[in-house]
Amino acid sequence: MDSLYNKYLFKLNFYRNVFLVLGTLALTVACDKELEQFPSNAFAKDNFWTSESNANIALTGAYRGAIEYGTQVVPSDWWTYCGIVFMEFATDNAYDRRGDNSTQNRLTNGTLLPNNNVIKGYWEGSYQRIAICNDFLENVDNVPIDQAKIDRMRAEVVFLRATQYFYLSQFWGSAPLVTSTLSPDEANNVDKASKAELVAFVESELLAAVQDLPSFGELSGAEAGRASKQAALAFLGRLYLGEERFDDASQVYRQIIDMGENIIDPEYATLFTPANENSAENIFSSQYFGGQAGNALPQHAYPAVASGWHIVNPLGSLADAYGFDDGTPLSYDDPRFDYNDMGANRDPRFRYNLIWDGAEFSGRIYDCHPDHSESVDQLTYSKQATRTGYGLRKFFDESFNGNLRTDYGGNIPIIRYAEVLLSYLEAELEAGKPITQALLDETINAVRGRASVGLPPITETDPETLRPILRNERRIELALEGQRLWDIFRWGIGDEVLVGDFWGAPFPDSELYATTSKKIDPQYRWYVTSKNFREGIDDVWPVPESEVNVNPKLGN
Repeated sequence: MDSLYNKYLFKLNFYRNVFLVLGTLALTVACDKELEQFPSNAFAKDNFWTSESNANIALTGAYRGAIEYGTQVVPSDWWTYCGIVFMEFATDNAYDRRGDNSTQNRLTNGTLLPNNNVIKGYWEGSYQRIAICNDFLENVDNVPIDQAKIDRMRAEVVFLRATQYFYLSQFWGSAPLVTSTLSPDEANNVDKASKAELVAFVESELLAAVQDLPSFGELSGAEAGRASKQAALAFLGRLYLGEERFDDASQVYRQIIDMGENIIDPEYATLFTPANENSAENIFSSQYFGGQAGNALPQHAYPAVASGWHIVNPLGSLADAYGFDDGTPLSYDDPRFDYNDMGANRDPRFRYNLIWDGAEFSGRIYDCHPDHSESVDQLTYSKQATRTGYGLRKFFDESFNGNLRTDYGGNIPIIRYAEVLLSYLEAELEAGKPITQALLDETINAVRGRASVGLPPITETDPETLRPILRNERRIELALEGQRLWDIFRWGIGDEVLVGDFWGAPFPDSELYATTSKKIDPQYRWYVTSKNFREGIDDVWPVPESEVNVNPKLGN
């Protein structure tokens, strides 16, 4: 059995257009024989790197990586909707309707094993993209085009490859560092590089990419989705935060801010829909186009009343993290809290991101009350409906009426300017810099003060008091965008927030609650699940068992 390196370093798929996937052009190098006869829609490698159009095809393949279109429940790539949104199932933000045996849930409930198919999906997706990038970088200089174009293409692919090693360094620590095409024997005997080696490589590659990438403001409308200096700097900032190099992170984020090309958009909800997905707040996004490269998240996450499978279930701990609209924390005992309309008097992002019992979604009333057996969305442990009493609104244009699997074209943000500002404040705080009101106003208050949110400004400058405020702001602002698990890992709080019982929405008027909820809560919250996160074990993923079986050195 060949390792993933063999599979992906010798089978590279290039796609005609990352946005409008009209067909596939395959370039296949056999592992143990001469180049095979290619069909009419494929190129032999020796004849491929001959034109700018072919180089663009190859560049498109690097951007697509292992992204698959259509429904999926196991990620094939970090940047599929499944790879981004479903990552939240492993956190205190959301629950997978498939139940406790869901392999996303098993990442953090104390039952993670090397045969977990989620970590296998991310691992294989990374090395598939790396293989495509390596092939590109080895061959693009042969293309007879202007050197400036080649330099930009190279910078884009260097950036894309570096992002994969960023993820590998942050979730596995050590992993093979493959920067060239390998023979089958080399591929099956590769050694792991240390985390320090991976981090150093990512740092140097991102710094190099910044030099030749255009800035965000220089991208034309037709170049939406392509990498910019800001995208590379933002990933570099993430790397520095993950490695606790806070001074370095602060400097990098300051560069993005000082470029002045990105904004905090006044509208929050539309950042995640086709109406405003190309806002200058969205620095880098996973690209989807309805009907040709569709985003199937609506099929997986819409409630049953809207013909969805309701797989994404926000947890009560996330819902309760959204306070009142005057900035004060939520309390069920506060007279402003309304059990019959949990969106009333709340941080507007609660309403933009979630749906709850009695809320309107896509022109329909969402009825998940545990006593309403006639509702397809009734809260139970058996129906194809919510397991928490909450559903997902974020990412959806509710006027959409096409096929839920193929026709929705909404992008999924990977980096937003809001993250940059919150990360900059975190870097300044953790570096021990003075926290001033001007800094707060430039960062956290700009995020929470956007016109459609309008929360009062934070005035707390004491670092110890500010830290939990900032972390909560990051959680609720970036909710369901795939950042929470990495934040939990790097903050070292898994043993605090991923241990014990997890609850859903409260239903104090339910007559069936006492006999249907598997555990009873004094606040009448629906019991969802329990986790037993193992600090020092579950925050460092094992190399997939299938890879270790081929190359035992990867298990060391």
